[in-house]
Amino acid sequence: MRRLEVLGVEGLPEVLPGDDLAGLILARCSLQERDVVVVAQKVVSKAEGRLRHLPEVRPGPEALDYARQLAGDARLLQVILDESVRVVRAERVLIVETKHGFVCANAGVDHSNVPGEETVVLLPEDSDRSAAELCLRLCQASGVRVGVIVADTFGRAWRMGIANVALGVAGLPGLIDHRGKPDDFGHELQATVIAVADELAGAAELVMGKTDRIPVAIVRGWRADAPDNTGRDLIRPAELDLFR
Repeated sequence: MRRLEVLGVEGLPEVLPGDDLAGLILARCSLQERDVVVVAQKVVSKAEGRLRHLPEVRPGPEALDYARQLAGDARLLQVILDESVRVVRAERVLIVETKHGFVCANAGVDHSNVPGEETVVLLPEDSDRSAAELCLRLCQASGVRVGVIVADTFGRAWRMGIANVALGVAGLPGLIDHRGKPDDFGHELQATVIAVADELAGAAELVMGKTDRIPVAIVRGWRADAPDNTGRDLIRPAELDLFR
């Protein structure tokens, strides 16, 4: 039988700007060769200082218009607009395309699990860079090769509920392309590209949870014979997106 383990890393303290996230992780677990370390975006953002304090935000005319339309906090809406390149839809929340290319609610700006009611956390400036830097530090300090996924929960087209997805990927394939390979009956696969980084992130969420204070999980036993790529490779290009 094939076996896959998903291990939650417990006991991490509240992460503050400038903290050594790799050191905090390694103080609470031992890594093995080819482990995949899935880290919640929020702790990565906190360590990188990606915070905005709402009393310091001055909303502009567009944010004020959306505040009236959505009955929301104009300061928060201004932060969302600052992180976005376009608004896709405004209904209950702002669905936007972020500067990273993600299409998501509120540009990933969030105030849950953040000390203080007037502080919000932003997505990392470059989640792939964050994953690569953390991966390098973990590999150097542990002496084993690991992969890293920076993950966050997103809503999904066609489906109810949110699910963990990979924003940044380092040291492992984010996508595995089976196109051109034969299926079990010898037919050539035409469109099968598996978003394995999203699947690994989703598996990790089962032990991380939203209220359990487990922002890091280790997926152990997963192997793939495929080239490494990045979280950016998971973003569907505009010319292939039927919903833009």
